Amino acid sequence: MRTTVTLDPDAEQIVRERMAAKGVTFKQALNDAIRDGVGRVDYVFDMPAYDLGLRVDVTKANRLAGEIEDEAIVAKLRGSR
Repeated sequence: MRTTVTLDPDAEQIVRERMAAKGVTFKQALNDAIRDGVGRVDYVFDMPAYDLGLRVDVTKANRLAGEIEDEAIVAKLRGSR
């Protein structure tokens, strides 16, 4: 396919560097840059984990959440008397 592409100066620099490094044409360098960039992950999200000391069986998390909510409702009703 033949088309016109307007590159930002930094993108053009990347293509020109690839041309020089690999000894290929502008067309080949641009195609390679696009192929290399597709699906590339720019960063890895790393979230630290901390041991909070509380052990909860997550298979029963909904039940636990319901119990905590029930306790909060009961405490609120007792306080409103």
